[in-house]
Amino acid sequence: MLVAEDQTSVRAGLVLILRSAPDLRVVGEAADGEQAVALARELRPDVVLMDVQMPRLDGVSATGQIVADGLADVLVLTTFDLDEYVFGALRAGAAGFLLKDSEATELLAAVRTVARGEGLIAPAVTRRLIHEFGRVRPPEPVSGPGTDLLETLTRREREVLGALGEGLSNAEIATRLTMAEATVKTHVSRLLAKLELRSRVQAAVLAQEWGVSAPPRRP
Repeated sequence: MLVAEDQTSVRAGLVLILRSAPDLRVVGEAADGEQAVALARELRPDVVLMDVQMPRLDGVSATGQIVADGLADVLVLTTFDLDEYVFGALRAGAAGFLLKDSEATELLAAVRTVARGEGLIAPAVTRRLIHEFGRVRPPEPVSGPGTDLLETLTRREREVLGALGEGLSNAEIATRLTMAEATVKTHVSRLLAKLELRSRVQAAVLAQEWGVSAPPRRP
């Protein structure tokens, strides 16, 4: 993975934590957004851990370039008190969001989740993002598709979309909807394509906007 953070001490701390995990490998470090894009293009990491506030090219713009070129999934570091950055990263197609004050175990879990292609990290973080979205609306739409595209989804895809809106992982969705995890992944891929979305996080926010819900938990 690639770590993009302009503060040397913070970046060193993140790298130290990541390198403590035997299943994770840091292949590069970037001190600004332009370097992050260049290294992502050169090294092709599975995940880029991206700070939003960086010199030369901010993390939101860098995320947009990396996602648009299909170079890597981006896990954004945020404080959640800068809503415009959060929404900008969401529009850019960030695969997940992580609070800057998260514990080391949460950082490692988030990176592993994004690396698996699930996109949504700890449900508590996702739900907080959704809560913030509902409390402070961005000045422009976060997601492009209109509600007419909802009609293109199958019943099962709508259920999966509703589960994404609750911040559930693939495994949790599989349990809730009584299906194989591989089937969940297929439904997620299809609904993202139909709704013209770049990430599961966008789908989660859209599910909240549209009021799409998953079937209730079985007793």
